[in-house]
Amino acid sequence: MTGSEDLKSPSRGVNPPVSLVGAGPGDAGLMTRRSLELIEAADIVYYDRLIPPEALEGARPEAELVYVGKEPGKPGLGQEEINRRLIESGRAGLRVVRLKGGDPFLFGRGAEEAEALREAGLDFEVVPGVTAGIAASAYAGISVTHRDQSAAVTFATGHEDPAKSESNLDLERLAATPGTIVFYMGLKKLADNAAALIRGGRPPAQPVAVIERGTTPAQRVVSGTLETIAGAVETAGLRPPALVVVGEVVDLRE
Repeated sequence: MTGSEDLKSPSRGVNPPVSLVGAGPGDAGLMTRRSLELIEAADIVYYDRLIPPEALEGARPEAELVYVGKEPGKPGLGQEEINRRLIESGRAGLRVVRLKGGDPFLFGRGAEEAEALREAGLDFEVVPGVTAGIAASAYAGISVTHRDQSAAVTFATGHEDPAKSESNLDLERLAATPGTIVFYMGLKKLADNAAALIRGGRPPAQPVAVIERGTTPAQRVVSGTLETIAGAVETAGLRPPALVVVGEVVDLRE
């Protein structure tokens, strides 16, 4: 919701015009009950590229389903245009679902959409989704925390917006943080990021796993070390979307 005065359960009849909904990491069985309820009731659904294929099956036949996904290296609808459409549909009195892969607030740009809706004076609901950093790791046999191996886990982006004037991510400093590191969107700069972690003090032999299309039937996992993982991934031909897990917990996978 948009403020402390709005914190009421949806089951008590409060239904904002726009819902920012997480669809989970790819396995439709991990979608929440609330996400499915909202899709079934929606007049219009703006959906992303990485939602489960079955996610829209419950939509009403008369509902409008609008693809607004972005693919690497291809032109797509800009974020400002997506924000504009959400606001326009909400103001028109439609029940709007913005359906996003994973969780809306974890590298999903849901916060930007929430800000735009708030500035436009529209109420909104946020429905969290199961995030790939935990789910895809688990489906690959990796627990991102472990009593003996890792008391912390850090989620980081594998690459930032190239238009930014300066980075918000200091990988060499991050390397000094104990525990597991999980990179989202981690393939493009895999070799560079691995080298930065080594420079920051992580051992070259530290285990790494790269998970392609986690939680789906197309899931593939390649394991290696910080020193070898880039070459192993290139040999295997892994492609986005992929998650990179760095830390001793990877060794417990088998």
